[in-house]
Amino acid sequence: MRKQIAARILATAMVILAAVSSNWAQGSLGKAQQVTGDRFGLSVRTRAGANIYSVRQPSAAMLSAIDRGLSDLFAVARKNGYNRRLNYSDYTIYIANADRNRDSAGTYSPDIAVGAAQYAGTEYDKGGYIYAAGMVIGFSPMSFVIAEHTKDFNRVSDVVRYEGEHLVLYHNDRRRYSETADHSRGGGHPILK
Repeated sequence: MRKQIAARILATAMVILAAVSSNWAQGSLGKAQQVTGDRFGLSVRTRAGANIYSVRQPSAAMLSAIDRGLSDLFAVARKNGYNRRLNYSDYTIYIANADRNRDSAGTYSPDIAVGAAQYAGTEYDKGGYIYAAGMVIGFSPMSFVIAEHTKDFNRVSDVVRYEGEHLVLYHNDRRRYSETADHSRGGGHPILK
């Protein structure tokens, strides 16, 4: 009898945890959709276990680049003495439609348009929005959005590492996170060296 009660309690707890996790994921999904205007209808995992939501099936090269970026992030985080939240499965990455594919110099640069916010009135302001390589969406679950790429997958790895830097700092060093979260005051990536 006690084993049956314990099993029911465990099963109930697992259902509750799954519901809470689903609500967190839905919150981050909603925010990603709000920021990009896209619908992320496809869900996959990278080989290493990162969670991917995408507007289309990501290429094998894109998924591999995401894993490389996270591997680089974890290595530099450990080098800096940070050890929390360094699992691939901790990360949710949204792959959005690019709002542009080339920067003002004509270089291949798939980026997303996001509200100008603190960048309003700066050289980056394009009329109420800026182009960003990526944007942190949430801290629990740890999530960010990047633009879909069809080439230059080294750039994907860099963007994943750089957006991940904000998340690692948030969970390991809040003071440093606060100092580097807003690039409008100067500074850029890489933050962790």
